[in-house]
Amino acid sequence: MPKAPDSSNRRIILAGANPGLRLFDEHGKVTAFASIWMVDWSICGSGTAVVLWFDGVVRVVSEDVDLASWLERYFVRSFLEVQGLPWHEPAVERDLVQVSMNLAEGLSAKAADIQIEMGGVLDRRLFATDNFQLAEGTHSLSVVIAPVRSATVSIGGASVPGFVQVDGSADRPGSSAFLTTAEVWRR
Repeated sequence: MPKAPDSSNRRIILAGANPGLRLFDEHGKVTAFASIWMVDWSICGSGTAVVLWFDGVVRVVSEDVDLASWLERYFVRSFLEVQGLPWHEPAVERDLVQVSMNLAEGLSAKAADIQIEMGGVLDRRLFATDNFQLAEGTHSLSVVIAPVRSATVSIGGASVPGFVQVDGSADRPGSSAFLTTAEVWRR
């Protein structure tokens, strides 16, 4: 059996949280994807950002557009949740992103004309791997994840169609929408 690579010398590149969601239509097709970032520290700075895919358009919103662009390029484009979506170059918007989140109740985020709500926390558990593939290679990730029962996205006051898919078991529920905290990425 091959020996696992030593990840002990990997350096932290980001610490924070990255809740996310995918909404689906009744046929199982993704109608929206959102990645909400609360970066306490990273090699590219700190701040908040929202990356939203809806109707073939990618929007990146943050007060720090350089940080947000890096998050979208370095992380989000590599996430399995966006594979198969028509992912075009994003529209990058400089605007305030406000996020309120706790693992007991859920999340509320506002970025430009985008409003995201997530609630009904189903579980809280630790996830860790030394083999998370991003475009820049293999990374280590440690995160507390909390799948949620419901999520909504609205743009300019209009609700985006779709619903959260909840699966798994009572002991280990899963969801296409989740909160995170204590998220540490290393490379």
